[in-house]
Amino acid sequence: MESGAGKHWTEEEVKALLSVWSEKNIRKQLHGTLRNKGIFIYIAKRLQELGVCRDWKQCRAKYKNLKYEYRTVKYAHNSGDVTKTMKFFHDLDAILRYEPVTQLAAEENGRCSATETQLNTSPTTDSTQDDDSISTTSEDRSCTPVAKQMVGTDNHIPLEEAQNHFKVITVNDTGAGKHWSDNEVRALINIWSDEKIQQMLEGATRNKEIFEEIARRLMKRGIDRDWKQCRTKYKNLKYEYRALQKENEHLGNPRRKMRFYDEVDCILRRQPLGTSGWGCESSSLLSVSVGDATANTGSLSTKRKTWNDEVSPVPLKKNASENTILHFQKLLTERVHTVTEGKKLLFERLCKQEEMQDLNRTQVYTDPSAIQQVPAPAPAAAMAPAASDLKLGKKVNEGKTKEVYELPDIPGCVLMQSKDQITAGNAARKDRMEGKAAISNTTTSCVFQLLQEAGIKTAFVRKQSDTAFIAAHCEMIPIEWVCRRIATGSFLKRNPGVKEGYKFYPPKIEMFFKDDANNDPQWSEEQIIEAKFCFAGLTIGQTEVDIMSRSTQAIFEILEKAWQPQNCTLVDLKIEFGVNVLTKEIVLADVIDNDSWRLWPAGDRSQQKDKQSYRDLKEVTPEALQMVKRNFEWVSERVELLLKTKSQGRVVVLMGSSSDLSHCEKIKKACATFGIPCELRVTSAHKGPDETLRIKAEYEGDGIPTVFVAVAGRSNGLGPVMSGNTAYPVVNCPPLSADWGTQDVWSSLRLPSGLSCPTTLSPEGAAQFAAQIFGLNNHLVWAKLRSNMLNTWISLKQADKKLRECSL
Repeated sequence: MESGAGKHWTEEEVKALLSVWSEKNIRKQLHGTLRNKGIFIYIAKRLQELGVCRDWKQCRAKYKNLKYEYRTVKYAHNSGDVTKTMKFFHDLDAILRYEPVTQLAAEENGRCSATETQLNTSPTTDSTQDDDSISTTSEDRSCTPVAKQMVGTDNHIPLEEAQNHFKVITVNDTGAGKHWSDNEVRALINIWSDEKIQQMLEGATRNKEIFEEIARRLMKRGIDRDWKQCRTKYKNLKYEYRALQKENEHLGNPRRKMRFYDEVDCILRRQPLGTSGWGCESSSLLSVSVGDATANTGSLSTKRKTWNDEVSPVPLKKNASENTILHFQKLLTERVHTVTEGKKLLFERLCKQEEMQDLNRTQVYTDPSAIQQVPAPAPAAAMAPAASDLKLGKKVNEGKTKEVYELPDIPGCVLMQSKDQITAGNAARKDRMEGKAAISNTTTSCVFQLLQEAGIKTAFVRKQSDTAFIAAHCEMIPIEWVCRRIATGSFLKRNPGVKEGYKFYPPKIEMFFKDDANNDPQWSEEQIIEAKFCFAGLTIGQTEVDIMSRSTQAIFEILEKAWQPQNCTLVDLKIEFGVNVLTKEIVLADVIDNDSWRLWPAGDRSQQKDKQSYRDLKEVTPEALQMVKRNFEWVSERVELLLKTKSQGRVVVLMGSSSDLSHCEKIKKACATFGIPCELRVTSAHKGPDETLRIKAEYEGDGIPTVFVAVAGRSNGLGPVMSGNTAYPVVNCPPLSADWGTQDVWSSLRLPSGLSCPTTLSPEGAAQFAAQIFGLNNHLVWAKLRSNMLNTWISLKQADKKLRECSL
């Protein structure tokens, strides 16, 4: 049984946990206790009696995760989205249905939007107190609205109002939630205050490298933190800062502050915190920190009592600063009385909007599986800000079908605003088509999302409104890259003698210099290199031209593969690249909409759905424009299907012993990068062949395509036995030892006749082998494989360039 924190819980283990959790006395204790280590120790003991070996930390983490997922789904249901679901929802609903469900403003799995902060009796309380013994999130009570009216007498304040500090809790297997000492936080803030670091953080969407640099700097100061821990703490500090500012603005309480508020304020004050312009005022009347009390008013103490239906008021000890506290209470109570329901709703909406904007800007390039775990936002009408809500700067550029604006509030980004205009022949023909802006924006957003999730570097950040999206600011390279699979259109005019329909293997790449006055003449690679373009400090040479050429082919092939399940042929594609002004790297930029390609359903040119249907019009009439618009709508509806796949598949890793678990975990992790589910099982073909064959039959019986990976050291009988008894693919991935590896590997290589299980020694190689099998019928998996090939090639090309520059 897995014992490490964060290890996968089987379905049987979760059911056992739910059965213990559902007991009335357990629910009552969890509902009313702040120090809950003893409860989870008891739960772990009960699970052991049921044959489940989990420690108390694992039980508590799983408990929180299940509650978090339940509340996310429940809130979605209450908002009208009944499509969102989770496993064990009905079981959790039976346990938690009577708890109020509020919108969860979470950035990562495992976080609740409010933390219950303990005000200790001594200002010198050890801040490194064992956080495993105290619940750091609101365990069972929904996050109480900040604007809730206070009740009680002069000497009493509800416990809910003592929970007056916001904190982000992130649960992962890297130790990112471990306590940060004051010295560590000060060192992090000191590095964060570096102007160069700030600029990189403000403008970058791929920020892993930035936090790796921050972690390296911390290491030089003797602080051992990985990049994930640094990023988590950075987000927590920003979240606390912004939450307190918003409270201060809306509740008229400018005196509350957080630990290190002044330092964070100096860094962030120049950044906009919302559409209302949050104030940055602070005072020393009441200073609340996380985990320890640093109050200028003196020492306070709150005790959390067990409640059934209501919360009992918690008495406060009187001291010399009582009058100050009571004065603070009075001011806050009076202010809360004046807050209307409309203002409360606005406050909650703005908090959520600010979080989602920051989340999308910083995590858009992370692992897709992680993105899918982010809670769904409220309905678009209530939450998604329109383009007009953004503060627009000067117009950077204007083309035939779009406008580009600076975004002062989001450094390093621009707004791409589409127009309801359609053109042909370098605007020789130009018409207004109502709704085209929204259609083009939808198409571009879906295509860029597909490419980003595959691993292609793009300028796309997020869809901002129906007609606009936010992109990284790039200096555009004035070359149109065209990739063709089928000869048609202008290619036939420039190459007389070639018949329409001629197919190019591999796809044919052409370049055109953007010059409307000369009808965009075709250029060669040599012309581009000799032009010696320089954008954002990057000179376009042979390496850069090669990278754009390879990227164009890969992007075309990914989109071609994505359209195939819909029986639609991607004939050709036109794209543009730019240089990101912050990262100085070449990225796919501009747009990819129905003006950018030719699409032939069923490979039939007469059914074309792209802009060619507009070009071919002999006369533009309202009826003809409606026909063109229907074609564009047909594409925008189906382009959303590019992000989905009907194909299923999974990898099942069979290990001969639990001692091979670490090797198998690497396979599972590699499978996740391709979006392939992976299950781990323990079975021995030598010691329990009947059980091995039973497990095999279990996975064969449900009809889901499966690749088996056999992990067995010493004498590998597992792979050959599986290969001889199933028609599903089997691959050996033995965990070889230094002592006997050269001898043991032969049991995987030398097989009886009639067996065919290849052997790879790399866990990542085994996962890639499975991905290549599933990629034959799953365009999303295939896209990740194709992108990996491209990125590997690019990294080698850039490494060679750097080496040659150093040699020179």
